[in-house]
Amino acid sequence: MNAVLEELSSQHLKGKVRALRLSLMALLTGGHILLEDIPGLGKTTMALAFASALGLSFGRVQCTSDLLPSDITGLSVFDRSEGRFNFIRGPIFNNIVLIDEINRAMPKTQSALLEAMEERHVTVEGVTYQLPEPFLVLATQNPVEQVGTYPLPESQMDRFLIRTGIGYPPEEIEKGILRQGSIRDEIMHIPALVRSDDLVTAIASVKEVYVGDKVTDYTYAIIKATRNHPLILAGLSTRGGIGMVDAAKAAAYLHGRDFVAPEDVRDVVHAVCPHRLIFRPEHEGVDKEHVLNAILKEIPLPLT
Repeated sequence: MNAVLEELSSQHLKGKVRALRLSLMALLTGGHILLEDIPGLGKTTMALAFASALGLSFGRVQCTSDLLPSDITGLSVFDRSEGRFNFIRGPIFNNIVLIDEINRAMPKTQSALLEAMEERHVTVEGVTYQLPEPFLVLATQNPVEQVGTYPLPESQMDRFLIRTGIGYPPEEIEKGILRQGSIRDEIMHIPALVRSDDLVTAIASVKEVYVGDKVTDYTYAIIKATRNHPLILAGLSTRGGIGMVDAAKAAAYLHGRDFVAPEDVRDVVHAVCPHRLIFRPEHEGVDKEHVLNAILKEIPLPLT
């Protein structure tokens, strides 16, 4: 799996190493990722390249205020020649689904994603359809422009294992992009760098990564600290704690280990936790990253 990251970051997606790594971690754990950044930084290009390099099918949904749930899940169409309804599958029936500007979809459509993201299936007209495996929702939203948007409810934010951004590329990399122009056509022809069997094996291996008592205690100490912090109204849920452990397992696997070290947990906290925390109304402007840094400094890293 690391070979995929190295190839993409060195040849096609320079400057996006962290976002690629976190996307791979989400895929390996069965989670989903929210990319929160301004438009034009290559989120769609990254998603396309990621799917191509892994040999996975790719679907894209551009969210608008009039997008319907059936535009994502699919719908039944009457076939006159056969005299029956046929289900036409929507873009959600792909391994990697890019939900562009998710906060522009109305709440009813956003909620249609919940079942797919959590249950790995969709139900249309009383019939349940399984989604492919592996399955990753890679959603984006613009944190700056809020006109005509519907903020994601806490219940849906919690469905994302990881939230991160891409950021501006380093100067030299951006100059190279300006010289070469768009690489979208090149991305479409990236060959698969891994076999499907290898990907299935990697996902199974992540599940088997060992989590010891010291790591569990350290993780719980972080969870408890967020629940007891005076600035935080609602700390990490149990699902959030599971997400932290799952992400740490993926991090350990990518480091070539079959056990989670406390450092793995510490390193994934800022990707897994901030979007799950609800601050008190009078402290909503406080930087969540700074609060988490303060919490991590107060909890000693156990020796293993």
